[in-house]
Amino acid sequence: MFSDWDSAPYGDLELLPHEYAHSWNGKFRRPADQATPNLNVPVQNSLLWVYEGQTQYWGAVLAARSELVTREMALANLAWTAAFYDAQRGREWRALQDTVNQNLLGYRSSTPWSTWSRTGGDYYREALLMWLDADTLIREATRDRRSLDDFARAFFGIEDGVWEPRPYTFDDVVAALNVAHEHDWAGFLRTRLDAVGPEAEAPLDGIERGGYRLAFVETPDAAYKRVRADWGRDFLFSLGFSLSSSNSITNVLWDSPAFEAGLTQGWEIVAVNDTAASAERLRAAVTAARDGGPIRLIVKNGDRFRTVEIGYTGGLRYPTLQRIEGTRDRLGDILTPRRR
Repeated sequence: MFSDWDSAPYGDLELLPHEYAHSWNGKFRRPADQATPNLNVPVQNSLLWVYEGQTQYWGAVLAARSELVTREMALANLAWTAAFYDAQRGREWRALQDTVNQNLLGYRSSTPWSTWSRTGGDYYREALLMWLDADTLIREATRDRRSLDDFARAFFGIEDGVWEPRPYTFDDVVAALNVAHEHDWAGFLRTRLDAVGPEAEAPLDGIERGGYRLAFVETPDAAYKRVRADWGRDFLFSLGFSLSSSNSITNVLWDSPAFEAGLTQGWEIVAVNDTAASAERLRAAVTAARDGGPIRLIVKNGDRFRTVEIGYTGGLRYPTLQRIEGTRDRLGDILTPRRR
């Protein structure tokens, strides 16, 4: 990572500020149900959407403010995160709050149908969107005089020089948010944490309040390609699956065209429209299908072969954030380095 920074995975570039933020969130201030007196008392994870979720937010923000990543890269990463959770169907039955019960093994291992079952990764990345929502709400309501930075000062910037952990509860989080801006923060948080059902939506209000809207393009820009190094094998927002470098399907989006065609994780694509498979040929087939061309795949799993036709005509789709004309660029404000 340090010897070849320009080609390091994007997640590594955000890792430094993420772990640095843990000095305050998770180490000094930690959830009360995780501040156990000894290893014989099990921890509980009810506030991991603060412990990890808000730290994920600060990791993304501080990576841009410190210029470890460019603003364009930060926006591209946020676009993919927003698109992923906007497309996720697991919220229909499982609330974000419940994902804190997913152990780390379940988060870090392969999970078939992860967009339906949900994973522990959601209390990191979906919670990031929730905290962006909170930050932009504070900025908008105070005419951009205050922000989540003020929450951080009230919540983390206490008792300078004290090394002992200072546990926090849900009510403590709400109280510190009210220092930044008085609002029904308990209702704000519980609505987003407990939302479940067909009408439950991803917490994307912060993006629009930040001056942008989620959109899709056929050709991603250089920043997106830097952030998503596997972009050429990612058909998640079109066909509904991602590919490994060996053309094996690694993830299938629930209710996507690939899902409807019966494809699942583990199948290897060996041919696209009767020619040897490659990501380039599959991208070309998806583009040609807009004019009525076929998307016919021969797939293999062990000794079993199948021919699958996918009825999709929407073209390639890669997420991006587009500026809303005439609005304040609050995302730009959030990501701009803080000069003294």
